[in-house]
Amino acid sequence: MRKRGAPTAQATVAKSEFRKTLVKIDRYRSLYFFLMLAAAWYIVFKYIPLYGITLAFKDFSYADGIFGSDWVGFKYFKTFITNPEFWNMVLNTVKISVLKLCFGFPAGVIFALMLNEITHSASKRVMQTISYLPHFVSWVVIVSIMNKFLSPYGGFINEIRGSFGYEPVFFMGEPGWFYPLVLISQIYKEVGWSSIIYLSAISGVDQELYEAARVDGAGHMRCIWSITIPCILPTIVLQFLLSVGNLMHAGFDQIYLMSNAANSHLSNVLDVYGIEVGIKGGKFSLATAVGLFQSVISFILVISANAISKRVSEISLW
Repeated sequence: MRKRGAPTAQATVAKSEFRKTLVKIDRYRSLYFFLMLAAAWYIVFKYIPLYGITLAFKDFSYADGIFGSDWVGFKYFKTFITNPEFWNMVLNTVKISVLKLCFGFPAGVIFALMLNEITHSASKRVMQTISYLPHFVSWVVIVSIMNKFLSPYGGFINEIRGSFGYEPVFFMGEPGWFYPLVLISQIYKEVGWSSIIYLSAISGVDQELYEAARVDGAGHMRCIWSITIPCILPTIVLQFLLSVGNLMHAGFDQIYLMSNAANSHLSNVLDVYGIEVGIKGGKFSLATAVGLFQSVISFILVISANAISKRVSEISLW
């Protein structure tokens, strides 16, 4: 019989595992310190502010504050959905987001594959640096440059057109050019930054696979198609699943700065509407309802896309 108070085998194993865990934490304490900083950032700036979504269900007033404002249920959701421009805003948002997903997302993968083919290390670093820089430039600067280049009065593009005898075109004011310019500027700004994770995945591919393929007579394109892409496919799928969650977010900064009276029927998206009614109009409850609507739809899209991917390719976020 086991003596009273003597530790059981299970308790001994648990204590041993606990000691091993403490040893590992002490060994990698610097890494855990950085992890704690990231966790603290998310808690302070992401999780604690989540209480603010209650504004969507309250009639917010400055005098009463968030906690003291009266509950009004789904009043502001009804106001938002019954807005005459509701479906136009949703369709505009989805159109822009789908264009970015269909063209902007593959651009990052293709650019990473192109960079990987550069064998000269110095040239590769220069190209990477040049492609990364636009990501750190604000949309205010990007759109200002576009206005200068595309202006019908001395703009670089129209100067070239004029030299061939063509009439100047006000690109930023032409509704037909709105979607192409949104897409081109988005790719220009983010293609380098989005390629980083794919370059990291490519660097992890076993080089012996390429050597074996070259022995069998495979060229560059065959190696890319048969080795590189299949090896980084899980990374591509995971990034795609995360991008699906942005289908209800067209991007406020870019669209707001590129919008004008001529393209207002195309640039009227949910992101711009939410900021305008919230910041300009002071209707914080309505703006919160718009944001919550976008977040819920995005959550459903990610869950659905993840379930489909898991069933089709066995690659999923969880």
